[in-house]
Amino acid sequence: MSSDESATILKPGDSYVQSFARGLSVIRAFGADAPRQTLTEVARRCGLTRAGARRILLTLQTLGYVRAEGRLFELTPKILDLGFAYLSSQPLWQFAEPLVLQLSSDLKESSSIAVLDGADIVFVVRVPARKVMSTTIGVGSRLPAWATAIGRVLLASLPVEEREVQVARTDLVPFTALTVRSHDDLRAQVEQARRQHWCLVDQELEDGVVSVAVPITGRDGKVIAAVNLSTHAGRTPPQLLLDQGLPRLQETAQSISRLLQIKG
Repeated sequence: MSSDESATILKPGDSYVQSFARGLSVIRAFGADAPRQTLTEVARRCGLTRAGARRILLTLQTLGYVRAEGRLFELTPKILDLGFAYLSSQPLWQFAEPLVLQLSSDLKESSSIAVLDGADIVFVVRVPARKVMSTTIGVGSRLPAWATAIGRVLLASLPVEEREVQVARTDLVPFTALTVRSHDDLRAQVEQARRQHWCLVDQELEDGVVSVAVPITGRDGKVIAAVNLSTHAGRTPPQLLLDQGLPRLQETAQSISRLLQIKG
């Protein structure tokens, strides 16, 4: 989509409510890096005036999604209702969770299912066997798709033109010394994931973290999600993860796919 097309679509009007969009931007301004913020900080992060940010925060506070303590605002647990609305409308993940639990229990490794949302993956099932990453990952957490095994599997499933747009617009931030550095290398990694139907990412997102992922397909045979195994390289080297984990991971993905074809 060109910038001109985007600008046209995002103009306030019958099909775009600017005030609602600004309200969502205020909610998204809060996160692990900024759980509590002043009015000025919220306004700056969202590109709003103080008056505009204040109206939105007070509205969210009245509805119970935000609370204030002195000059600081923070989200309340009620905000989880918005995320759980998606999860409850997608009962298929409830069917998949027992299979992921069994996989994680058998292999003593963390396992997750995630879907693609723009440039990110969003976790819809998460079973942490051990602490793998320095940050806490749970249902609803986001990670950059291009730097994860799940993300590359999902990018590989996109139509060619859409996949190229995603890769080309990626800002290749070097998370570690092993992070892919060029768009050509990223294209090659995604293409390899497409050909072999699995992807291994070795310490590209965080030092020590190794992950392997495979796709999950829906009733129409299209990839709708991906499931992974994550571990620490010091405990389970990449080749051992492939030898011992990948076959079981593929079996689990096939079982989930068959289940979704029946239940979905």
